[in-house]
Order: sequence, then structure tokens, then C-alpha cells
Amino acid sequence: MKKLVSAGEILVEIMAERIGQSFLEPGPLVGPFPSGAPAIFIGQAAALGQPAGLIGAVGKDDFGRLNIDRLRALGADVSAIAVYEGHATGTAFVTYRPDASRQFVFNIRNSAAGLLEMNDAAKRLLDGADHVHVMGSSLFSERATEVALAAIAAVKAKGGTVSFDPNIRREILQASGMRQALDQVLAQTDVFLPSGNELFLFSSAADERSAVGELLERGISCIVLKKGADGAAYHDRRGMVALPGFAVEEVDPTGAGDCFGAAFVSFWLRGAAPADALRIANACGALAVTRKGPMEGIHRLADVEAFIAKAGAHA
Repeated sequence: MKKLVSAGEILVEIMAERIGQSFLEPGPLVGPFPSGAPAIFIGQAAALGQPAGLIGAVGKDDFGRLNIDRLRALGADVSAIAVYEGHATGTAFVTYRPDASRQFVFNIRNSAAGLLEMNDAAKRLLDGADHVHVMGSSLFSERATEVALAAIAAVKAKGGTVSFDPNIRREILQASGMRQALDQVLAQTDVFLPSGNELFLFSSAADERSAVGELLERGISCIVLKKGADGAAYHDRRGMVALPGFAVEEVDPTGAGDCFGAAFVSFWLRGAAPADALRIANACGALAVTRKGPMEGIHRLADVEAFIAKAGAHA
């Protein structure tokens, strides 16, 4: 089975307990939860039985240990996660607004995550990799971007493939060099996984069909457009497949797109038909929102298949 690798931020997430709660005054918080988009992705892929490893950096603290222990328990390769004494693990504080949007306060660039590098452990992990997944949020600094591009080059040199989820947060998009970094990764992408309007950040087209066509003409093998509760649509040069989402009670949306992407890419690497990969991915995304905490909703394949079977029986 093909091995996939990602590189990027590892952090803990601490959440405001109440909807509409402000960080401008004291209030109840819940957490810490293991997090970071590439960590969630690799954790979900590993839980589905896909060989998967992460290049990252944490502090020598409880937050770092929490993340490494969770990834290891899920079956991920943590050999390329560096642990730095004297540097704190990254953090994200999140509050939920009444309109269901979220506001983040990040400490990534100046945390241990900012020390991300292509060291010997990272090179060894990539030696066994067939696929690299890149998160837009992981292009948070010039140093992090260099690691992502080096990982892409290493895997592409031996005929491997690349997937890319823009995963753009408003708080991160303003970072210097982010736009150029996103375009560099897109130019080498095989599987593109935008959410909603992210599609139009990379196209001059005004509608979905035209934007998809424009991007496929650039050489991308397939585009999987995530639509949240409405499911997802797969596009390639042969046509389109769309599947609705699964109805669940949402507790916390954080990490759902990462779990979806991990499932789709894992089954794409296994040669699954687009509809089958979408079905598993939609189920993983749905299950992810049923728990509070970005990685708490990660499920193993048997549980995902049971969820799909139960949903089908009640359809």
C-alpha cells in the first residue's frame, strides 16, 4: 500500500465554550485538543489503514506529547516529528460566532512549529513515501514552504504524486509570500481539494464549471470540491461525480475537511472508483463534526463502513 507524507504545523487547540464568546474578556475554555491540519490529515489516513507519516516539530512539553501520543495511537509514523526543548508547542485559540463562523488566535510561526526543517529524519521518511499532501495552512513561513516544496520535489523525482488542500484561514492568508507559495504548490498538484469559494482563489472564472475546467487544463488530474454538509463533487477530464453528505448533528466543524481529504486521498491511492472514495470521505467528514475537538472525531475504517451501512439502511 502506498505511503503518504505531510509536513507542517502541529499544535493544540483550545476552544471557547460558549457561542459568541469573546477573547476580550475572561470566559470558559475547553481543551487542549491535539490539532494542526496536517496532523489531523495524517491521523485520519492512518486510522483508515493507510501508511502515513508526518514531518513536524513540537516543544518538549505536554502539548507536544499529547500530539505525538495521539498520532502514534492512530498508527501514524511519528519518526520525523522533532521535539525541541525551550520552545513551546504551537497553539490555536478558537471562538465560535453566532453565524457559525470561527475566529482563531494562532501561535504557529513563533512556536516550535516554526523550527520545521528538512532534517535527516524527514529525508528518511520521504525515502519511503509515494505521495505528499500539502495544506495551505502549512505554508505559514518561508522555512515551512521550503520544507513543503522539498518534500514535493523528493516524491515527484521518483514518480510520486501530490495532493493539495488550500485550507486557507483569513488570519494566515495575509502572511508574506503566502500567495506565491500557494501557486507554486498548485503547479505541481495531482489532486486538488478546495472547499467552497477557495476554488475561485486559483481561477479567473466566475462559475464553478468554468473554474474547474480552467484548473484541469493546467494539468491537475482531479479536483474534489468540498461542500460541507452538502457533500462533495469530483471532477476530472472524463466528467463529474457528486455525492450528498451524511446527515449528522454537528458539534464542532474543526478538522472535518482534513478528515475528508485524508479519506479521499487514501482511497484514491488505493485505486478506488471516485464515487467509492467520495462516499468514504463524506462519511469521515460527517463523523468528524460529531465530537468536540479537531481529532476527536477521527474513526477507523470498520467504524466508517458501519456508519455508511447504517445510513444506507435508514435512507
